[in-house]
Amino acid sequence: MKKEASALIPVIAIDRRSNRALHRQIHDAFRTAILNGELASGQQVPSTRLLSKELGISRIPLIAAYEELLSEGYFESRRGSGTYVSRSLPEKLTMCEPSATRAHASRSTARPLSKRSSVYPAIDRPPWVVGKGAFSIGQPAFDHFPVHIWSRLVARYGRTLRTISLQYGDASGRQDLREALAGYLRSSRAVRCEPEQILIVSGSQQALAIAALALLDPGDRVWLEDPGYWLAQRVFTLAGAKIVPVPIDGDGLDVAAGIKLFRRARLAFVTPSHQFPLGSTMSLSRRLKLLEWAQSVGSWIIEDDYDAEYRYESRPISSLQGLDGDNRVIYVGTCSKVLFPALRLGYMVVPPDLIDRFISVRQSVDVAPPDLHQAVLAEFIEAGHFARHIRRMRTLYGERRALLEENIRKVFGDQLEIHGAESGMHLAVTLPEGFRDRELSYKAAARDLWLWPMSVMYLGPSPRHGWMLGFGGVAEKDIARGVRQMYQVVNGAT
Repeated sequence: MKKEASALIPVIAIDRRSNRALHRQIHDAFRTAILNGELASGQQVPSTRLLSKELGISRIPLIAAYEELLSEGYFESRRGSGTYVSRSLPEKLTMCEPSATRAHASRSTARPLSKRSSVYPAIDRPPWVVGKGAFSIGQPAFDHFPVHIWSRLVARYGRTLRTISLQYGDASGRQDLREALAGYLRSSRAVRCEPEQILIVSGSQQALAIAALALLDPGDRVWLEDPGYWLAQRVFTLAGAKIVPVPIDGDGLDVAAGIKLFRRARLAFVTPSHQFPLGSTMSLSRRLKLLEWAQSVGSWIIEDDYDAEYRYESRPISSLQGLDGDNRVIYVGTCSKVLFPALRLGYMVVPPDLIDRFISVRQSVDVAPPDLHQAVLAEFIEAGHFARHIRRMRTLYGERRALLEENIRKVFGDQLEIHGAESGMHLAVTLPEGFRDRELSYKAAARDLWLWPMSVMYLGPSPRHGWMLGFGGVAEKDIARGVRQMYQVVNGAT
């Protein structure tokens, strides 16, 4: 009975008024499901007895259809187990017909899409995006994550699961998690917030999407750092905004340049604690100028504080939001880099007068965040594991950062210029004149070296060429080897 229950029943439409025999309709339905990939090779099919009950017909046409499918090689019978889709289907059976069917469908009818979705029509998956290892960005030290503690908390959640946890949750997120995050953000990032201002999201990308829907109308101008976070550009462009690239210098976003380019932009997106990708920290005077600009023209600021926990040569800098006296800043953070990317939990701190609007938008696109990892993360924070993990990782990443910087200087000399090594989980290097980072990144991928090209982060016509080098997830023993390989990639290309 357990095996029988595991068999999936395909959708079979029986037309009793058709001139085609019932066994032929059943045969063709199964054959089409196999050819289209709806039934996979090796998958169990229901018995004729079960299917006759489901379809409300005699077993006789079912037996006839099954025998024909067995003789044609679509089905195979296993003694004492049941009937399965054949494990040795000829490739021509499983590939030719579906592609022809899809081609016919695409030719026969119009397939209109929105103009917004055509802004980025292709999924771009170059090797530096999918590669994991030296020196991929956004990868924490998985080997130092307290898996045993996290697993114990997950198991405890399962043992004490209540039926209320099976319901739809609060669109804002669990109350205990919002309280834990509010306490953490107040003490560690000087964020001024109450739990009621926090919205739990699936990561910073969803936070930007919600903010774009809540704050922007098509045609509104948005300041973006240039170079800057490429996925932010996508979110705001898909929302219909017009992007205003604002240059970056050693003090962060050049506010004066932004005002000259387009003073009355609706929103500015910044990464002030560790600029992405160059790694600079926005100075206090520049932060105050940005806040003054937002207040003077009635604009909004999104502060993405993505890895501000890790600062190696001074104490972590207080948030931009903590300096905001006019509630103009939406603060965004993520747990993906502090803990692990698969967690898919982030948060946003919204001004009190906007929170209801943001919750309404969130409910419209995602209803509520899932409960399990919220509950576990809340306990992880409240028990002190979160703060201890950050302290340990700050020490570890500081050692890996220093080792990477030391090896770059030793191997390359002054050939590469290093930027943004004071904080975060990556540093940036710029290549000498004449080198093209994308071309070299493809060559590096052949050596299992994942070098994210800096030029793709620029919005303007004259990008600098270089790489972002993640060190958080790279073991100390692999750093020196990776730098030597990087040297071979760079100098083997000239």
